[in-house]
Amino acid sequence: MNSATSHNPAPAWSLGDIVVRRVDEIELPPQTGPWLLPEATKEVLDEAAWLRPHFADAEVARLASHSFAVEAGGLRIVVDTGIGNAKTRANAAWNQLDTDFLDRLTAAGFPPESVDLVITTHLHTDHVGWNTRLDGADWVPTFPNARYLTSRTEWEYWTGTELEEARLQMFRDSVHPVRDNGQYDLIDVPDRGREVAPGVRLVPAPGHTPGQVAVELHGGERRALITGDSIHHPVQLSHPHIGSCVDIDSAQALRTRHRILDGLADSEALLLGTHFPQPTAGTVRSENGRYRLAPEAAAPSV
Repeated sequence: MNSATSHNPAPAWSLGDIVVRRVDEIELPPQTGPWLLPEATKEVLDEAAWLRPHFADAEVARLASHSFAVEAGGLRIVVDTGIGNAKTRANAAWNQLDTDFLDRLTAAGFPPESVDLVITTHLHTDHVGWNTRLDGADWVPTFPNARYLTSRTEWEYWTGTELEEARLQMFRDSVHPVRDNGQYDLIDVPDRGREVAPGVRLVPAPGHTPGQVAVELHGGERRALITGDSIHHPVQLSHPHIGSCVDIDSAQALRTRHRILDGLADSEALLLGTHFPQPTAGTVRSENGRYRLAPEAAAPSV
């Protein structure tokens, strides 16, 4: 069985009326950082001493795969569903996983049948995998009573693009079964964002993909933002020009990062990184003309 990032209860952050939990899937292998963020070299990491020990080892940036489980307005919401089990994937680190993710999700108070809403920030393989699970020889929706949301812009981009076989496979096993079961909702997300549940707003975060969204949480006492892949790793706070090797529009991705970071800087709002390793969350602080992440530990769920 592939190891997840922690065997502890799902860490939780309270925003007042909203509680958000991190549900771990796996740590991504060390080679992920240099592949995904090739400009995040050891020399660049050394410039930001605050990255260690949490976010980098001696040589490379550390990354993880997890979902966020959100309680808001009496609803149970899952933001992004990770890589998934038993999926045939070109990336060896993602291929044919066998993790206890659903047990972790259930232990966090989100048994699959209780989930009301699944938010997909963008349609990449490591964000849709647990949309479905195997039932005999068939892929069926993991969350049978949920509506699945993604932006219409994102959907139309991928359905209008000629896809390579690996991505076609992802759509066949993790997206189309949900659509075919009538559970997928495509929504328009204007520049001002769109509320999809009490205190839960989708906001455009294009660049990595054309229709990517980030997820704003407003809990009354505090707000938070779940990044999707607009920010893969905290090194991009101090070096926003560092992009991902799979960004579709790197210039737009950079503009999105600047907008997000400028909007959070020196406030008490939480930044929750979809691929940040533990402790995953923190506040954005200005320091010597750059930004850094001030990590904030979570309390174990009870």
